Amino acid sequence: MADRVPQVVITDDGPLLVSGPVDIVLPDGRRVRSDRPVSALCTCRRSRRQPFCDTSHRRKVRGGEGEDRAQP
Repeated sequence: MADRVPQVVITDDGPLLVSGPVDIVLPDGRRVRSDRPVSALCTCRRSRRQPFCDTSHRRKVRGGEGEDRAQP
């Protein structure tokens, strides 16, 4: 079976979607492995599951408090 070339998809106001499995090197040099078919990597820096997205980007921050984004 041939190895698939990883693909990275940049989303508007959301995470980076990386086709897996993938090894992620953190800033401190530690490595995190994701065997998921697609891994969502946080770009807003609000995730409590760094480096993975926990959908914190869906909340707006106003005055230091999280507030749900208004849905049309």
